[in-house]
Amino acid sequence: MGEWLLIAFDSTQQALRAEMLLEYADIEIDLCPTPKGVTAGCALSIQFPAEDYAEVQRIIETEQVEIRGIYFKKESEYVRMEQ
Repeated sequence: MGEWLLIAFDSTQQALRAEMLLEYADIEIDLCPTPKGVTAGCALSIQFPAEDYAEVQRIIETEQVEIRGIYFKKESEYVRMEQ
């Protein structure tokens, strides 16, 4: 398995909306608990393969999904990507 990225949200509604949009776009995702090291207002996060980053970013912007940020794992901690 390659590198996966993580989207964190401030609301469950936005997390579930993003899940629906990404599944519709046939992007492999995993709905998971938000890791302790990521500050977010929602207990749900979405993981997706790093190679789908551009398409995920496009969908989030086009559909105006409100996110806390997109993170990558560096060693044992999550680091927010610049947007």
